[in-house]
Formats: sequence, structure tokens, C-alpha cells
Amino acid sequence: MTLRLFDSLTRELRDFVPVVPGKAGIYICGLTTQAPPHIGHVRFAVAFDVLRRWLERGHGYDVTLIRNVTDIDDKILAKSAEAGEPWFALSYRNEMETADALEALGVLPPTYEPRATGHVTEMVELMETLVERGHAYAPTDESGDVYFDVRSWPSYGELTHQSVEDMSDAEDADPRGKRDPRDFALWKGRKENEPATASWPTPFGTGRPGWHLECSAMARKYLGDTFDIHGGGVDLRFPHHENEVAQSRAAGLGFANYWLHNAWVTMGGEKMSKSLGNSLRVSTVVDEYRPLAVRYYLTAAHYRSTVEYHEGSIEESATTVERIEGFLRRALPGVGTMLPDAGTEFPAEFREAMDDDLGVSDALAVIHQAVRAGNIALDDGDQDDAAAIARQVVAMTDVLGVNPLDPAWSSGGDDADDASSALDALVAERIAARSAARSARDYDTADAIRDELTAAGIALEDTAAGVRWSLIRSKGD
Repeated sequence: MTLRLFDSLTRELRDFVPVVPGKAGIYICGLTTQAPPHIGHVRFAVAFDVLRRWLERGHGYDVTLIRNVTDIDDKILAKSAEAGEPWFALSYRNEMETADALEALGVLPPTYEPRATGHVTEMVELMETLVERGHAYAPTDESGDVYFDVRSWPSYGELTHQSVEDMSDAEDADPRGKRDPRDFALWKGRKENEPATASWPTPFGTGRPGWHLECSAMARKYLGDTFDIHGGGVDLRFPHHENEVAQSRAAGLGFANYWLHNAWVTMGGEKMSKSLGNSLRVSTVVDEYRPLAVRYYLTAAHYRSTVEYHEGSIEESATTVERIEGFLRRALPGVGTMLPDAGTEFPAEFREAMDDDLGVSDALAVIHQAVRAGNIALDDGDQDDAAAIARQVVAMTDVLGVNPLDPAWSSGGDDADDASSALDALVAERIAARSAARSARDYDTADAIRDELTAAGIALEDTAAGVRWSLIRSKGD
């Protein structure tokens, strides 16, 4: 089956055909480290984590995923000046909190995570190429700035399907040295009030890179002149990605063959952002709710659909996750943590959904249908059939990063496996004692055992096929 992806540039679903057969190169714009991340910030990482997993596990591609860190930027310098601390200290602290947030949400680490400040040489080289080709210029005001000449590139606006005349002015630098107010900064000359540590020497003057130049240079460094997929949030389409396309292709690079963009997380219909005062820091959310439930919440909608946050959103996801986990632990007793068998075949409906531009909503419907079928098999006493279904559920949820049995959601490793087995045995013994008491019509003892288990955080459910038990989870567990 062929994977089809919606390309923002062509505005159509396209068959995915990699530059190199059997390999896939992906570049996604990471966060600018001016502040700790909220759940709206990290949706991009979760969305492209699903893409990466499906390419690897659904199609067997060898994936190289580059996710950059924008660690030098106007906002970082402004925030550090407000806080009265070095810009690099503020940036690094927020970078570490971002890394912790993504790990907490089960996002696989990228192949490499380059920092902008470590790639100035490549940026200057790309900038010099653009100047030599007549697509960039340094003003005569000795500011040290260098600008991309948007009118020198006839295809400028191709990603967002705009004409230059319809675009707003570029607000990333002082317009006095620009030939056209829409020309954007490749390089920003150092200002007197900026720290010396935030500048580097170039043939055009001392300064620092513009945001757009950073990503073009880093993508080229690790993925080559032409690569497969460039991704990021929909808010980056203009001007950031539009400028990346223009400067890269004007420099003679093929750059990205596919452009993918994820939609926002909103509150009250507005984009979640610090300026609106409606942000939810990841570190706070995963203290209050189970990280797996937060991951499920961010994964459940199609990546191009907006996710509306409301009170109770994550509780709903937590309930759904517990339903899946409850089935898996019943169908695979004694299994503490589990990754999918490499030989597990995905149901045809699941594969069809994922190959249709990562149709996560339909893929989850297949998972929930399988859970229902598995529970029926258990109620009918067909443990073998239930176990086979459970292994498929493990494989499918693992592709989406929401496999409840993945060791990523357990902090104990082998010890957790042992603890799970011990808990199974202890609960089974108490359930047997309760059943014996009920058979002897000793209902006071039976009720006392149920109360004892409830107090310990274990819920019992009497069914036609026997007693089911599950953990009663608090929000943050």
C-alpha cells in the first residue's frame, strides 16, 4: 500500500516517494527556547513522532529526523534582558525543560538535534552564495545587515500561494536599509545594546543569523541539498517556511519535496499562546495528569485538525487509555511492559487509515473496535484469541505512541515487570478469597475484601466471565 501525504505546497495528497529508496529524511522546526513549553508548543513534536513511527514500522523506512533548536533569536535576547541573566543560560534552561517535556510525552529522540549557534559557518556560506547569485545584498549603511531580495526570486510566495504585492512588510529588522520593505533579514548586524556573546564575525559585519537562514543551513547540513519532508506548525508557513523555500531554492538547492503542517491547540477558539494568557505548561500538566493521557489527547485528532482544549479534555483521554490498558492487562496477564513483536501484522483497516495522510482518528477507531472484540473473547473464555488481538492492539497503539505497555510509561524497568507480576498474584488471591466468601454466603467478608482492594486503589468488576480488576488511577499517575 502507498503512503499518501498532504503537501502544503501543492495543496494535494501525494504518494510518498523518497529521494533515496528505503530511506526518509525529515526536518522539523523545533522550539525557540525563550520560555518553557506549553502543550500547544509540543503538538508538532507529537504529530511528527507519529509520522516517523509509521514510516519506520508501517513501511520499513530508515528515517533520519532532524529537529533543530533555535537557541539565538530576538525573543531570547529580549527575555534574557528582562530577566537580567545571560541569554545562553536562559536559552539552555528552556531547552532542557523542552527536552524533558518531549520525553515525558513519549516523543522519540531525533536522529540529531542541532543548535543554531553551532552552525553559523554553514549559514554564512549559504548567505554568501545568495549574495553571489544576486538574491541577497548588504545595505550601504554599514549596519552589518544582509537581506534577501524577494523580487529577485520570481517564485517567492509559492508555498503560501501569495503574490509579493499582497504580503505584509517583513518586521524582522530595521527597514531603512531594505530595497523593498518585504525583504527579510538573512543576517542582523549587532546593535549597541546587544551582548557581544550574541554575535559572530562575517565578511558583511559582526552580528547574528536571521531565523529563516538558520533552518535552511541546518537542514542542508544533515539531510543534503534535497530531502524528503519538511514539517512544522501551520503558523510557520508564513513567513518562516516561505522564506526558507525561497532562500534555499534561490541558492540552487532542491530543498524539501514535501511540506507538512500541523494545526494548533486552541482554547476558546483561539491559538494557545502566552500572549493570550491561556498556556498550560507541559511540566504542570504532566504533574496533574498521567503523561500517557496527555499524549493520547494530543495524538487523537488528525494532525491537520485543530485540537480544542477544554476543562475535562484530558480526563476523557485518561478514561480511554485506561480502557485500552485494562484489556491488555487482562488479555496478556503477567506482562508488565511490552513493545510490539516486529512480526505483528497491522489490520488492513488500520494500515489504510494511516496511509491516508496519517488518519489517526480512523486508526483509533480500529483500535477501539479491536479492544471491544478482545473483551468479548475474554468474556467467552477464549484467552488465545484475546491474546492475539491484544498483540495487534499493542502494535497499533505503539505506532501512535500510546501503547500502555511501553516501558516509556513505566519508570521501573525489570523491577516494574516483577512488581506487576506480584500484584497480579496478590489480587488474584484476594479475588479467590472473596469468591469463596460469597459462595459460603459470608457477604460481610466478601464486602470487606472488596473495600480492602478499593482502599488499595484496585477496582473490581463482576462479569459473566468472572471478576475483572483494574487500577484506580489518580490524574497524574
